[in-house]
Amino acid sequence: MKIHNPFRLGFLATLGVGLAIILLQSVESLSTVILYVGTALFLSLGLDPVVSWLARRGFPRWAAVIVALLIVFGLFAGILLIVLPVLVEQISQLVRGVTFLMNRSDWQADVETWLDATLPNLDVPVLIAALNDWLTDNIFSISESLVTVTVGVANGLFGALIIFILTIYLTASTPSLKNAIYQTVPASRRDTFVHIAEQITDSVGYYVMGQLTLALVNGAISAVFLSLIGAPFPMVLAVIAFFGSMIPLVGTITGSTIIVLVCLLPSVGDTTTALIAAIYYLVYMQIEAYVLSPRIMSRAVQVPGGVVVVAALAGGALLGLLGALIAIPVAASILIVYRQVLIPRMNAR
Repeated sequence: MKIHNPFRLGFLATLGVGLAIILLQSVESLSTVILYVGTALFLSLGLDPVVSWLARRGFPRWAAVIVALLIVFGLFAGILLIVLPVLVEQISQLVRGVTFLMNRSDWQADVETWLDATLPNLDVPVLIAALNDWLTDNIFSISESLVTVTVGVANGLFGALIIFILTIYLTASTPSLKNAIYQTVPASRRDTFVHIAEQITDSVGYYVMGQLTLALVNGAISAVFLSLIGAPFPMVLAVIAFFGSMIPLVGTITGSTIIVLVCLLPSVGDTTTALIAAIYYLVYMQIEAYVLSPRIMSRAVQVPGGVVVVAALAGGALLGLLGALIAIPVAASILIVYRQVLIPRMNAR
């Protein structure tokens, strides 16, 4: 191919590369805003089944949105009213216990005695000396990390407020947003596109509500069980179990591990309680995986186990905790497109 004007070709290529770099930098600068909007959209799709159910029973759309939001926030407010007083008291007990242990002159000897009894093959003096050396060498880094965490918490609270406002707006305007997107599709393909899009949004909505239901079940049962076995700070641990179950795939395992480790803490727990808790959560995870989850998630699109693992790992690598949370419904959406668009087209050829 003969190039008639190399200067023009080079200029256009350079301009294209420059515009691409500007676009990528703009996306990176707006990543936080995009994350807020994506999270709010995810939550609004989770509320949409409740809003649609209320709308089918005669509620106007705006009233259904208000009632759905009141139900959700009323549920969380009720949980807080029940759990918060006990939570504050038990956190105070935990802080007092840790402070008491740290203020004792022989706390290090107590820790060494506990480690010797729990892990007899561990060289405790070498471990303590290495830990002290590490703390001495990294005291400034730890201080900077604490400041960073404080700023991060403040930014997180501000982000939560933004997401809350966006969720209200997107939940109220979901039908109009859908119609606006549907109008961009050619009329000849619109019916198929609408059918698939509705399946995707319904799947995401049912997934969010199902995950919340699983978390409520795990949190409630954990509160009762941990209180019965005399676990330390049962309400605190029940809240950990609740939030752990909100994370698919690894959340329940992570929350259960934290609970068992807390039950092993010296002066507040013991090995027997930790062993009972470990056995219980092993049994519960099997019941959740094979009994509760299939029934609660029956209306959401089922995703093969291998795809779940890959999606969760990829989502966590890209967007952290939120990415792991939304990875499975995104994978379910891709599977819907694959099954109902790609395969029929390939079979038609």
